[in-house]
Amino acid sequence: MNENKHTDGKEIDVNVGEIDATPATARKGRDLFLPVSILAAALMVGGAIVFATLYKGGTPAAAPSAGGNNGNAGNVVAATSTTVSAAQAMTLGPRDAILGNASATVTLIEYGDYQCPFCAEFFSQTEPQIIQNYVNTGKVRMVFRDFAFLGPESTAAANAAQCAEDQNKLWAYHDALYTAKLGDEAKGGGEDDGFYNTAEFLKLAQQVGLNIPTFTSCINNNTDANIVTQERGNAAAAGINSTPSFIINGQLITGAQPYSVFQQALDSALKG
Repeated sequence: MNENKHTDGKEIDVNVGEIDATPATARKGRDLFLPVSILAAALMVGGAIVFATLYKGGTPAAAPSAGGNNGNAGNVVAATSTTVSAAQAMTLGPRDAILGNASATVTLIEYGDYQCPFCAEFFSQTEPQIIQNYVNTGKVRMVFRDFAFLGPESTAAANAAQCAEDQNKLWAYHDALYTAKLGDEAKGGGEDDGFYNTAEFLKLAQQVGLNIPTFTSCINNNTDANIVTQERGNAAAAGINSTPSFIINGQLITGAQPYSVFQQALDSALKG
């Protein structure tokens, strides 16, 4: 059973001050966590119940220790009580590439997967309006964080984007990845269909003006794989269990909601 989800979202889950990632029943997609009852039955051995959390693609349940790993964790990861608050999740780090006014009082953080069709839907339909009305006007700054869980090509694309971030071009590469994947989907492509490969990553790198030898070395050596793993683990620790998910000044929005939902949340945050 694949229990991850990527969703367009028909409801909004909101909890200011804490993150409540309980999925809405009307939302499309797949839950990230297996029900405890199912897990308990499956993992009962000799009368001892072992609680574990199943992820597709080996998504960690919490941020890895210093040094990280290469993203090849097993499919079953022990449950953890590690959590972070909304305020902690909103704290920006050195790998958070800011789009817009770095001093803006409102921050919109997206957790996405470059293979997620609903992430691509948000990118193509809603994000341009947010950028035009809030980012370009200096009111809101945007940050994209990886929650790559849909398969090997999700991790590879996230690693390529992080290699672009090494050259301060994450957002340009982010846009190129989603634009290219939308074209693949229009031709009937899907998850892990072979579209995201080294040749495609290099083509996109040329499009956005990256230093190709440096970029090539980065993706061939999986130089930033630990960063992708770290972001995925941090997202899980923050209660993120679907893509796309967003946090706006501590308020969680799940799914590719219509622009009006983001407009309401952003206007409310701007009013303080």
